[in-house]
Amino acid sequence: MARPEPLSFDLVVATVGRVAELERFLGSLERQTYRRFRVLVADQNPDRRLDDLLPGHSQLDVLHLRSEPGLSRARNRALAAIEADLVAFPDDDCVYPADVLERIARRFQEEPALEGLAGRAVRGDRRSTASWKLDATLLTDTNLWNRAISYTIFLRRELVERVGSFDEQLGLGSGNPWSSGEEIDYLVRALRGGAHIAYDPEVTVIHEPPELSSSQLRARGYRDGASLGYVLRKHRYSRREIARRLARPIGGALLSLARLDLRQARFHTATFRGRVAGLRADAR
Repeated sequence: MARPEPLSFDLVVATVGRVAELERFLGSLERQTYRRFRVLVADQNPDRRLDDLLPGHSQLDVLHLRSEPGLSRARNRALAAIEADLVAFPDDDCVYPADVLERIARRFQEEPALEGLAGRAVRGDRRSTASWKLDATLLTDTNLWNRAISYTIFLRRELVERVGSFDEQLGLGSGNPWSSGEEIDYLVRALRGGAHIAYDPEVTVIHEPPELSSSQLRARGYRDGASLGYVLRKHRYSRREIARRLARPIGGALLSLARLDLRQARFHTATFRGRVAGLRADAR
């Protein structure tokens, strides 16, 4: 029996404003032990800052695409050009461990029914924040919240073609308060369409969280909260699930106050306010 053809990857990298970080990510791709991949760079920069960077990585197969601003718009621009068996959405400032594509290709090759795989985000010290779940499981539309983020998601092309485009009301640069959560919306659509997607915490991608001031942390909490609220409303989640998602930041704020941690208390309060705002949005 002939051995199956090795699976290929299209890595969709939406980028704006970053050069050194993108260079570091491309360097991590050059160290991959698995070589059947292409990099689709969806460039939102108003200038030509990547024109010198990308040719410097000639050992990579790079397709340089220009895109209007907006993370979801940029990804949609690249989705029109995908050809590979598997599609991923790495951030321009993440780092792939050297064996990650090899491990993922093997998993998909061994499990033909598997349509998607989500991994875990880790810092440079290979540790995750406490919110990440550590149990391997199949994703559902109610357990995916702490088991998926865009740069750890790998999907078969056939699933991407079924789900279609990212919601351009979501994602950085959308111009809306709910400017994140586009990948969660995408997974909810896939899962409700019957997709078989697994979460494996042993599959990791490195991403250093930024240092945020107190005001920046509150803004992040509001943004992410509004995005989650938008997704809950758009997909008509049950009242029970909505109540659970509203209760979590309230509990976090109370616990932080008990610990006299005003910074975290304000963050959780902003997250709650954002979730309420997202729930009230005209989600389409």
